[in-house]
Amino acid sequence: METVEPAIGDKAAPGKSRATRPLGLSRRKLEPYLLLLPSTIFLLVFFAWPMFRAIGLAFQTDDGQWTLAHVERMVNDVAFRQALRNTFLLIVSVIPLQFVLALVMALLVTAGLRGSSLLIYFYALPIAVSDLAAGIVWLSIFTENGYLNTILTGLGLLERPFIFLNIRTSWPLIAVIIAEVWRATSIVFVILVAGLQGIPKEYDEAAEVFGAGYFTRLRRVTLPLLRPSIQVALILRTILAFQVFAVVVALTGGGMPVLALEAFDWYANLRNPHVAAAYATLILLVSLGIAVIYLRALRVQSGVAR
Repeated sequence: METVEPAIGDKAAPGKSRATRPLGLSRRKLEPYLLLLPSTIFLLVFFAWPMFRAIGLAFQTDDGQWTLAHVERMVNDVAFRQALRNTFLLIVSVIPLQFVLALVMALLVTAGLRGSSLLIYFYALPIAVSDLAAGIVWLSIFTENGYLNTILTGLGLLERPFIFLNIRTSWPLIAVIIAEVWRATSIVFVILVAGLQGIPKEYDEAAEVFGAGYFTRLRRVTLPLLRPSIQVALILRTILAFQVFAVVVALTGGGMPVLALEAFDWYANLRNPHVAAAYATLILLVSLGIAVIYLRALRVQSGVAR
C-alpha cells in the first residue's frame, strides 16, 4: 500500500488535524474575555448605568432638557461650603493617620514577634463593625453622660461634664475623625499586610548584609516594593472617606454637614433628586481625580520597583 509523505512546507503536528487547530486557538483567545464577562456585566449594571443616570439627573430637567441650574443650586446652598470644607478636613486628617497607623501595625505583625498572630485578629476586629454601630459606640464615649466624661469627672479633672459634641465647636469633627480612624484603619492594615507578605525576605536580608539600617531598608526597599498595595489602600480609603455618612449622623445627628449627608438630605428630606445627583456627581468626579493623582504619584513600572 502506498503511503503519502507530508509536504515539506506542511507544519501540522502529527495526529492533529489542521482544520481543528484554529478552533482551539480561538477558544484560548476567548477564555480571558469569557472569564471577565460576569464582572463586566456586574460593573455595567450596578456601577456604570447608575453613574450615567446620576449624571443625567444632575444636568437635566424633568423634561430631559440639559441645564446647569441644579449645579448652581448646589453651589449656592447654604451648607455647601461647610460640607465641602468638613469633607476635605476629614480626608486630610483621616487618611494620613490611618496610613501611618496601619503601616506600623502591619510591620509589627510581619516582624515575626511572639504573639504577632494574635495582633492580626485584634487589629482587624473593627472590620466587623458597621459604620452606624461604630458611630453609636463612640457616641456612648463622647456624649455628655458618656464614658469619657465619667472617667474625667471621676478623676477630678473636670468639675462637670464637658459637651464634646457641641456643633458650635470643632469637637464634633475631632470625634468623627477619631471614630473613622478607629473604624477603618483595619481595612488599610489588611491590604498592607497582604502586600508585605508578598515581598521576598531576601531583599531585606541582602540590604541588611550591605549595612543598611532598619529605617533605610524600610525607605529604600520595603516601601518601594509596597507601592501597589499602597495605591489600592489609599484609593479605597479616599473614596470611602468621601462617602462618610453613618458615623457623622450617629455622632452629630446631622448637625455637621458633609457631602454625602447633603446628598441624602436633598434626596430624602427635600425631595429633590436633581440636586442630590449633583452632590453625588461632585463626589464621583473628585474621587476619580484623586484616584488618578494616586496612580500617577505612586505608579510602578512593569517589572521594576523603584
